Amino acid sequence: MSKKNTAAILSIDGREVRISNPDKPYFSREVKLSKLEIVNYYLSVATGAVAGIRDRPSMLKRFVDGAEGAPFYQKRAPENRPEWLRTATLSFPSGRTAEEVVVDDAAGLAWIVNLGCIELHPHAVSTTNLDHPDELRVDLDPIPGVQWGDVRLVALETKNLLEEMGLRGWPKTSGSRGMHVNVRIHPRWTFTEVRRAALALSREIERRVPTLATSKWWKEERHGVFLDYNQNAKDRTTCSAYSIRPLPDARVSAPLSWDEVPDCDAADFTVLTMPDRFQKIGDPNAKMDDEPGSLDQLLELAARDEASGLGDAPWPPHFRKMEGESARVSPSRAKTARKKTS
Repeated sequence: MSKKNTAAILSIDGREVRISNPDKPYFSREVKLSKLEIVNYYLSVATGAVAGIRDRPSMLKRFVDGAEGAPFYQKRAPENRPEWLRTATLSFPSGRTAEEVVVDDAAGLAWIVNLGCIELHPHAVSTTNLDHPDELRVDLDPIPGVQWGDVRLVALETKNLLEEMGLRGWPKTSGSRGMHVNVRIHPRWTFTEVRRAALALSREIERRVPTLATSKWWKEERHGVFLDYNQNAKDRTTCSAYSIRPLPDARVSAPLSWDEVPDCDAADFTVLTMPDRFQKIGDPNAKMDDEPGSLDQLLELAARDEASGLGDAPWPPHFRKMEGESARVSPSRAKTARKKTS
């Protein structure tokens, strides 16, 4: 590493990556970390972090003022980028397109972290098939007040259901209060079909553990752990493995083995602890690509729900109204509107 004009120049696998303002504070509360220390963290876990984003278009969530500052989202790749950094053009429900960054190696990872991307946000598709996801994403999002133990129980119930459906789930902490379970699938289904499968899974988990889990979209109806099926809609991204979250303790999204889930504590996985863990045990999700599965059984479950009268659930607000979708208005507002017209 060398420094030029207050920048650090890193040589990574034969490529030079310039880190501007390397001493800039990125965490300054419970943990004190500079931008360069954040870059070095990602390089220490690079094989795991890159595996989660390789060959995938990524949205850039940029914390240019550090973790305590407000981030902004950037879909389009910066014009001033290395010639070796790939891009892919995605289309969105709005009809617009964006040429997004694709990170394939540690040098590309360091380059986007230099932009302030302390979180990594890949789409659920590879550049070889932008219209058919190869990942089903189960996002377990606890409402305020829900205990971490309940999140773990819902994760284990998710594991059981996935196995019944002929699928393998790969768990990780979200890096905040929840957990993610990612499922590698064959890229045969559209985004709409993958979301439909995720909705069926969420509803079945709710039926199995009704006091712990919910599939309800409207916050006023939720309780316990919300299974956010809409994370599988076309333009949605979630933070990938080893991502740093903007919390005071610099917590990270930690891949786990299922044996670890019952007793794990999300607070144990931080920028300071993860490099040593990674060196000792490697990446628990390293074999995820070896076992792609089929959504056929989950889609059969979705068909049974629909036959019983359970139609589509609400989509995110920026999507057009979908066929079969219930009214896109919260139950309390709908009730008020009915009273006014009665």
